[in-house]
Amino acid sequence: MKTYFVDSFTTQKFKGNPAAVCIAESYLENDTMQNIATEIGFSETAFIKQISENTYSIRFFTPKKEIPLCGHATLASAKAIFENSALEELSFINCEDLELKIQKSGSKIVMQFPVYETTEISVPKAVLAALGINETLDTRYSEKNKIILIEINDSKTLASLKPHFPALINSYSGINGVLVTAKSADAEFDFQYRYFWPWAGTNEDPVTGGVQTFLTKYWAKKLGKNKFNAFQSSSRTGVMTTELTDDKVFIYGEAVITFEGKFKT
Repeated sequence: MKTYFVDSFTTQKFKGNPAAVCIAESYLENDTMQNIATEIGFSETAFIKQISENTYSIRFFTPKKEIPLCGHATLASAKAIFENSALEELSFINCEDLELKIQKSGSKIVMQFPVYETTEISVPKAVLAALGINETLDTRYSEKNKIILIEINDSKTLASLKPHFPALINSYSGINGVLVTAKSADAEFDFQYRYFWPWAGTNEDPVTGGVQTFLTKYWAKKLGKNKFNAFQSSSRTGVMTTELTDDKVFIYGEAVITFEGKFKT
């Protein structure tokens, strides 16, 4: 099975978020896909299969479970296809029959994702203590994504967070992750964020596109605008541009292929 390793939301190798992209010629069993994702060990592995000339099925597996939507693995999959075809646009169909429209835009790839709402939530002190957060500006919850959003007042504090992950897992249950965000102190960016998800994937996702399904709308309400430059302040770092419409968020990113080979199934 043709397989690529792709660093997403970056123009440099060994930065951004690495995803594996497996191009299947036939449908695979769930256990097979899960075992491959666990073996590779990236935060996500995408399995894609061509349905028509420019339409592919896509499924996402973390080392622990299948998830319905993943931004950086979608970007990685599109990069692998565009690099090996004459296509300028394509569509992915995920496990929930959601169509993700993708197109080239110069050196960037533009992904069209849905927009989800957030609601108020009270975050237990144990969660904040495990994250190393003393004070919050806002706390929200994305029911669709099962992700808690926490806004703090300092992007430098955000970058320096060192969560205690065993304590974090024990502090809350029934969620996929916690996203911590702050208005950027760097004039080049509008907001910064980090995503911790030991419940469903790895301890920290280096660069996360899927959270823009609710994070972009959150900052649109806070800042009164609809287009943003975002920075993920993980150790690998990553950047993207997002743009909000009524019911869609457009995510602009670049990616670099670092490995091409065959996975023996």
